[in-house]
Amino acid sequence: MIIGVPTEIKNHEYRVGMVPSSVRELTIKGHDVYVQADAGVGIGFTDQDYIDAGASILATAADVFAKAEMIVKVKEPLAVERAMLREDQILFTYLHLAPDLAQTNDLIASGAVCIAYETVTDDRGGLPLLAPMSEVAGRMSIQAGARALEKSLGGRGMLLGGVPGVEPAKVVIIGGGMVGTNAAQMAVGMGADVVVLDRSIDALRRLNVQFGSAVKAIYSTADAIERHVLEADLVIGGVLVPGAAAPKLITKELVKRMKPGSAIVDVAIDQGGCVETSHATTHQEPTYIVDDVVHYCVANMPGAVARTSTFALNNATLPYIIKLANQGYKQALLNDKHLLNGLNVIHGKLVCKEVAEALSLEFTEPKSMLN
Repeated sequence: MIIGVPTEIKNHEYRVGMVPSSVRELTIKGHDVYVQADAGVGIGFTDQDYIDAGASILATAADVFAKAEMIVKVKEPLAVERAMLREDQILFTYLHLAPDLAQTNDLIASGAVCIAYETVTDDRGGLPLLAPMSEVAGRMSIQAGARALEKSLGGRGMLLGGVPGVEPAKVVIIGGGMVGTNAAQMAVGMGADVVVLDRSIDALRRLNVQFGSAVKAIYSTADAIERHVLEADLVIGGVLVPGAAAPKLITKELVKRMKPGSAIVDVAIDQGGCVETSHATTHQEPTYIVDDVVHYCVANMPGAVARTSTFALNNATLPYIIKLANQGYKQALLNDKHLLNGLNVIHGKLVCKEVAEALSLEFTEPKSMLN
């Protein structure tokens, strides 16, 4: 198979779909890999590094898209990239379609086979290709939140862990999954007063075993969210409904009642955000203020630590890239029900039920498109 790796063009996005070691795994299996010039420069890889791994270098994204049978990316394709997709071409990347009607319509119109990292599943009920970036984003959320609490950014002027004789900040984490657990780990390490809210008793038990009394693991209800958010100095939104738009758990009215100078880091922003006042921001302009509350809503948080993130992501995606290349998409999808769950759009049809429900579009059973 011919695999293409274009340069990412989202604002301050330095990650790359494949590192040279991943390219080598494909080229030694007989596949051809074409990488756009300077695609890996942002994480310290030169074109020569890719050439040494067996890749060929092409000057432009248009060249890569025209040549490749499968495009491997990190972030969702922007409009200029979507226009280069063609029928039966495989797109393997994060898509986050539920809050993005324009992208969904363009992918449907392209006729391409669009497989989303974030909806691929595993035997344990997890999301193995989302997990590494959730780990990074969860840890980064505390860094970002600590910065947002500084007075220069409109925050309360609080040090997250306090100092002897001064109380630490209260951090409230909504969602006890991968993002929430990693956020809690960082917040505890910095000495904050940490509360995690979740509706899964199993998740709460796991948090209790992992952190003991260092984290208050609370069952999430509307009452609990209101009470703890109003007491919070920093709120981390880490909820996820796989493939679907994030539920709006913090209303505009609740934001108005929060402490002046408190901060929200909405990690769920890729799926539309779990706060009504959230809208996507960039690394260039990461924060804004609504009702005296600082909002950090960067939609590609792990891009700020691009080298770590790229390696973590490649470790997870490489087996699936190899499977698609070796077997072709039809056989690979039919053979692996978990990879099939990653299929969102194929041949002009939307085949992810959660996205169809979120956008009020027609849903087609994925297997019917493969027979």
